Amino acid sequence: MSGYGLNEEFHLSTILEKNLKMKGFDVSLTNASVSGDTSSGGLNRLSWLLQEKDIDILVLCLGANDMLRGIRPNLIRQNLNRILELLEEKKITVLLAGMKSQEAFGQEYKKEFDKIYPELAKKFNIAFLPFLLEGVALNPKLNLQDGKHPNAEGINLISKNLEKKIINLLSR
Repeated sequence: MSGYGLNEEFHLSTILEKNLKMKGFDVSLTNASVSGDTSSGGLNRLSWLLQEKDIDILVLCLGANDMLRGIRPNLIRQNLNRILELLEEKKITVLLAGMKSQEAFGQEYKKEFDKIYPELAKKFNIAFLPFLLEGVALNPKLNLQDGKHPNAEGINLISKNLEKKIINLLSR
């Protein structure tokens, strides 16, 4: 999550790193996201990221922008699957943060999109947060005026949800 519309101090990676350090974890988080990014954009940038960084855990949260653009779920699945294959080859621990589709593209689209994340998490046997925006999506108090991007308060809630999963991975 790139932190669209927020100062860097309120970006998810900044908040999450601060909270994990306060709990005694020696972590350094890198925000490798790009505002408006799609699964294909993330796949295209992955080789660069893997060359540049020594990564222990990667939180994969791509697909929301694909869904907002109506990109076919099978293409999103292919991109995420390939990303997960590459991460598995590098023996990088993954936390897959899922998304849920809005209903704007119909029930069939929603059904196909919403299956992507749980099926990939099971296939790759990876840590899974079913819905990255749990408690934040569609809540005007937790989003910017556009209704799609979390505000600082929304980012805090997302951070807490991710933090629990990440602590489990760090404690292994």
